[in-house]
Amino acid sequence: MNKVLRNPYAYLVFVVPALILYLTFYVVPLFQSLRYSFTSWNGINEPVFNGLENFRKAFDDPKFWIGFWNNLYFVGFSLFIQVPVIIFVGIVISYVRRLLDFYKISVFMPSILSTASVGVIWQFIYKPDAGLLNQLLKTVGLSEWAKPWLGDPNSAMTALLVANAWQWTGFYVVLILAAIFAIPSEVLEAAEIDGAVGFKKAWMVTVPLIRPVITVIMLLSITGAMKALDIVLIMTNGGPFGKSEVMGTYMYKQAYSFGDFGYANAISIIIFVFTAVITLLFNLMTRQKERGN
Repeated sequence: MNKVLRNPYAYLVFVVPALILYLTFYVVPLFQSLRYSFTSWNGINEPVFNGLENFRKAFDDPKFWIGFWNNLYFVGFSLFIQVPVIIFVGIVISYVRRLLDFYKISVFMPSILSTASVGVIWQFIYKPDAGLLNQLLKTVGLSEWAKPWLGDPNSAMTALLVANAWQWTGFYVVLILAAIFAIPSEVLEAAEIDGAVGFKKAWMVTVPLIRPVITVIMLLSITGAMKALDIVLIMTNGGPFGKSEVMGTYMYKQAYSFGDFGYANAISIIIFVFTAVITLLFNLMTRQKERGN
């Protein structure tokens, strides 16, 4: 085994196939998308170069900006609501001594479902008349709160965010649990001897020690929020009145509903650039904070 690992050709056997897949399904399509973003193209005829016209069109398009702000809404919800809930649930489950595997499987279960399944499930939950949520509100005497959640412009985005969070929270909770269980028991025992117990131990000891994993979860949340598409298409298709449109769904419609593939590719490049910029800024802020500590 050691002889194999010392052989440079062994690394090529494992690296080259993955590199070929990466180039074929990521790098090449990215450059193709960049090329078509500078053209007027309906997906059938020969593309016609039009310079920066598609990008000007995007920045002057109010519907595109609705999608942009809704993507930022996804990012904000993920960072300031979903991530704290993930950390809290992970810490609570880590204190469980009985049926730990059952709780881990329970929270992880939604993550193995397809987004289509999650969208259909939550559509039934949000149905105005027979939906579980409105029926529950009526049962507890809060019938005035019942509404068509996906049909109301004021609640459609929040309803989408809750469904999306329900699907992915369990996956991130498992990451948090793995990080917590990797903390040496000696460290936690020393903290308890020094008087750090319960919430104090979690806040002063556990959270700082799992900060690298929390940073990874936040990065994954940002990138996932910026490329949100399927859950929105399935549950609202950008409605009502375009209030839940995100950049991904607007790009999809421009390509497959209106046949403007050049404009759709320009939007995809803008999504890529925005995601890269936000991720870079987050990394810079995280590094500065770590240096300050």
